[in-house]
Amino acid sequence: MIAMSLSAPGAQLIEEHRPDPTPGPGEVRLRVRACGVCRTDLHVVDGDLPPRRLPVVPGHEVVGRVDAVGPGVSGLRVGDRVGAPWLAQACGRCRYCREGRENLCDDPAFNGWTRDGGYADMMIARADFCLPIPPSLTDSEAAPLLCAGLIGFRAWRMACAERPVHDLGLFGFGAAAHLLAQLAICEGQSVHAFTRDGDRAAQDLALSMGCVRAEASRAAPAAALDAAIIFAPDGDLVPLALRAVRKGGVVVCGGIHMSDIPSFPYALLWEERRLVSVANLTRQDGRDYLPWAVRAGVRPHVTTYPLSRANQALEDLRRGAFTGAGVLVPDQPAVGPCL
Repeated sequence: MIAMSLSAPGAQLIEEHRPDPTPGPGEVRLRVRACGVCRTDLHVVDGDLPPRRLPVVPGHEVVGRVDAVGPGVSGLRVGDRVGAPWLAQACGRCRYCREGRENLCDDPAFNGWTRDGGYADMMIARADFCLPIPPSLTDSEAAPLLCAGLIGFRAWRMACAERPVHDLGLFGFGAAAHLLAQLAICEGQSVHAFTRDGDRAAQDLALSMGCVRAEASRAAPAAALDAAIIFAPDGDLVPLALRAVRKGGVVVCGGIHMSDIPSFPYALLWEERRLVSVANLTRQDGRDYLPWAVRAGVRPHVTTYPLSRANQALEDLRRGAFTGAGVLVPDQPAVGPCL
């Protein structure tokens, strides 16, 4: 197998040739067809998320075909197309698992962080944590839905849990926001997109998808928002989002990592505004979201890279060089030198 491996935080990924892995009990081996390039991968590579295993192969938006099945696996066969998302395993015993909140498991495992992920042409995954991929989605279309889509979906359901949401603000219009915007608009919501100053490409993408407004994050919304979701890893956005939501509104922080939140006056939180976070995902999120996304016509705006250009894809994500989502395709030929 070929894998792009991280040896230390801040280092470039190194292309390695390894023996093909063998699935153990309860596991399957996937022949990777596509793997999304997620901002969480950047947090792993840059060390924002403390290393749990080194070397490690990043990647947790993995679409692949089962090509080997370990002992004790039921429900999956060679040839099945499945997705391997961020949550790779939960203990099933702790309080959170027993309550149906495996996303908060006390002893979890994560693809691309605590175990090798999908920046490779093969990977091992727990069979019971793989998700079926709707046949109407191509491999490259399905990959970003497995984290960017799922986290956006979980954040959106949290934002809409207390009362109806008509005006929804999305702060940071990258992979997660551009997928969620399509679903929210299909559900009849007015979506307001907020981007980095001068990011006309992201703003144009937002408007092309039907957002009612697209402007810099520091611009005051034309109307008070019922809810806001922050996808950009910038703590300075929290007071701005609180200021933008109406009384009783909610601000959901959708990232796994964010810079420090600055102090802000209590008046921004008063009047029953709420500030909450979303952590990880559950398998049920995936079972609910993927068919819903298909019904809503959600399709990612994708830029593809060959596996050997994973470093370039990560750097392009860091610089905001593409809109929508980046996807690694192992079988795609490389063009030009690797970074």
